[in-house]
Parts: sequence; structure tokens; C-alpha cells
Amino acid sequence: MAELIPIISILCIFVACPWLFLHYSTRRRETQGLSREDEKMLEDLWQLANRMERRVESLETILDAKAPNWREKS
Repeated sequence: MAELIPIISILCIFVACPWLFLHYSTRRRETQGLSREDEKMLEDLWQLANRMERRVESLETILDAKAPNWREKS
């Protein structure tokens, strides 16, 4: 039994500790970026925002033609 203590200690220091460190540092790097689902959702939101911006610009153009002073009334 006394012979196992130094062997277990050496294994813990030189194998288990570095393995734990590398394992969790790899996990942290994997979770830092956006997932594919997040990228897809972000792209969809970007497209929706662009469509909304075009609609607002169209409405402003129509209002400028129909009621030139509409900006001053609000």
C-alpha cells in the first residue's frame, strides 16, 4: 500500500491535473463563439431589420409626397 501513494501522487500531478486543465480550457473555447442556431437567428433578424428599414423609408417617401409638413407636426 505504501508503494501506491507515490505512484498515485505522480499520476495526479502529471496526468490528472493537466488533463483537467486542458479539458476545461477546450470546453471554454468551444462555448465562446456563436452556435449555428445563433448565427442563423442573427442572420434572420438582420434580414428582418433591413426589410423594416426599407418599409419605413417607403412610408416616409409617401408621406413626403402626400403631406410635406408631416415631420413638423409630430
